[in-house]
Amino acid sequence: MNNKIYGTLIFELSRPGRKGYSLPPCDINAKGLNALPANVLREEAPALPEADEQTVARHYTNMSNNNFGVDTGFYPLGSCTMKYNPKINEEMAALPAFTTLHPAQPDNTTQGALRLYYEEQQMLSEIAGLSEFTLNPYAGAHGELTGLMIIRAYHRSRGDEKRTKIIVPDSAHGTNPASAAVCGLQIVEVKSTERGTVDVEDLKPLLGDDIAGMMMTNPNTLGIFETEIPEIARLVHECGGLMYYDGANLNPMLGVCRPGDMGFDVMHINLHKTFSTPHGGGGPGDGPVGVRKGLEQFLPNPRVVRKEDDTFTLEYNDKALGSISTFLGNYGIIVRAYAYLLALGRDGFKMAGRLAVLNANYIKEKLKQHYLLPIDGLCKHEFVFDGLRPEYGGDHHDDTHVTTLDVAKRLLDLGFHAPTIYFPLLFHEALMIEPTETESKDTLDAFIAAMIQIAEEAKSNPQNVKSAPHHTPVTRLDDVKAVKDAIFTYQA
Repeated sequence: MNNKIYGTLIFELSRPGRKGYSLPPCDINAKGLNALPANVLREEAPALPEADEQTVARHYTNMSNNNFGVDTGFYPLGSCTMKYNPKINEEMAALPAFTTLHPAQPDNTTQGALRLYYEEQQMLSEIAGLSEFTLNPYAGAHGELTGLMIIRAYHRSRGDEKRTKIIVPDSAHGTNPASAAVCGLQIVEVKSTERGTVDVEDLKPLLGDDIAGMMMTNPNTLGIFETEIPEIARLVHECGGLMYYDGANLNPMLGVCRPGDMGFDVMHINLHKTFSTPHGGGGPGDGPVGVRKGLEQFLPNPRVVRKEDDTFTLEYNDKALGSISTFLGNYGIIVRAYAYLLALGRDGFKMAGRLAVLNANYIKEKLKQHYLLPIDGLCKHEFVFDGLRPEYGGDHHDDTHVTTLDVAKRLLDLGFHAPTIYFPLLFHEALMIEPTETESKDTLDAFIAAMIQIAEEAKSNPQNVKSAPHHTPVTRLDDVKAVKDAIFTYQA
């Protein structure tokens, strides 16, 4: 059997009696050591594959070659910032001085690690225009939940228990309403204007003494800068609510403007998007949360603080919302971000946001004659097409025409990962592209050429696009069946 074939399982390569190890006989009982209690032993051996080392190595190497990632090609996944990250940051996070630390060590034995944590808090506070950060949350959505818990803790500290509603734009990331619901808040949706920004007139009637706050992303999910934030912040603050900033789209803002200066009270940052972590696959991540002056006491325990003698310690306080993670979050991610920030420096840091904006606008302008651009004008780090233009076979009301899904599948044949499709939900055939700041013009031009080729094929030979991909290990899958009838275990 050719184990290069996608879908061949290690179980199928198993042969009875084959081994990939050589271990001495177990002599626990002979040495008088306690064996495992009978009540924790299996009644029969687990059904594990039996294979030699060479077969195992080749199998998993060949399987890995079927994966697509930022080390193998362009990954323009809108809203996710799938960018290449310097390998030096991986090396820093892997230093034994960090990896061999135990979280329960006394403070006097972990001063270097605590200093790194504290200095990163300070850097993020400066970047965001806020007073203090915690790096404890494990991911962006975890940061959202933590930030919303801080907002609730703030209102409760004032005896204001009736504020149980949170305003969320209709263009928000799906994690916003989900995090609010987990926090026990009722979601109130505010509509967008035709330009894709929050409709201030729709917002005004929603405000009242039951509003805990408002969640916003800027630039928003369409990649558009929300120019009315000062007015929105004024309105929300006047009704007694707080402003929450979802930092998922922070990249283009770097060194240009700060959420704290716009009027936001609480925010999270996705270190794994903005500050150097191999992103994707469900983790790992880290979602630091920052607050304006006056809210620091509500940050979760423990907090890393600097003492008068210039040493660092962990501090716990009774006003904090409690602990939201074990010890200090995903420390390896924190180290990567620290190395990234120091390597960029102030000038490099400012360039990152500008290049993210430049790259996105370059692709948008090159492709808008072939793909439908529902909201024209300057975008930030990402933008959204609404499928192919009608003259290239796009039709929202006829499934026989070439769809956004077809475009995404055909793109795989041409060596690129597909952008985000069918999100945000504001557009029927949404195709969301984020090139990030790390890609060269050569890569962008190759991607543009591929997208134009697909548009031309959709016009002249639509069936070739609708039957794609043709050159991947597997072709069209039944996506609905894969969701409804998922098989997670091997069956002989």
